[in-house]
Amino acid sequence: MPTDATETHCIVHKNGTVTCMARVVGADGSAITQTDIDEAEYSIYLLDDQDPDSLTAVDEHEEVSLIVSDVVYDTLQTDDIWTKDSTGFNFKYTVDIGTNAAFTVAGRKYQIRFKLTPDSGQVIIVRFQPSVI
Repeated sequence: MPTDATETHCIVHKNGTVTCMARVVGADGSAITQTDIDEAEYSIYLLDDQDPDSLTAVDEHEEVSLIVSDVVYDTLQTDDIWTKDSTGFNFKYTVDIGTNAAFTVAGRKYQIRFKLTPDSGQVIIVRFQPSVI
């Protein structure tokens, strides 16, 4: 069973967007597929630099449902923007800011939290922490 939890740090421009990519594995250590996941959602929070337990939800970006087949791939992918390794990713989502801005405060950190609910077993949390410039 995988025992390491990670949070991917990145940089985003103020009022910009970010593409979140990861290789997500289940409790058995193998890469998840679309049939493994029943539901997917994301939330974005503004972090408090003084209190790591304080999260302020970003309007219109809290518990947003996602279509599993739009964000989870059945095979590991590699493309020009995946530079971490040659193995690839099976999760990808670009935060939609077309209607509602997400990263509006320069100099602050946010947390993007994806909640993947499998057909059995524990919920999988995938987190990203963009710093806004």
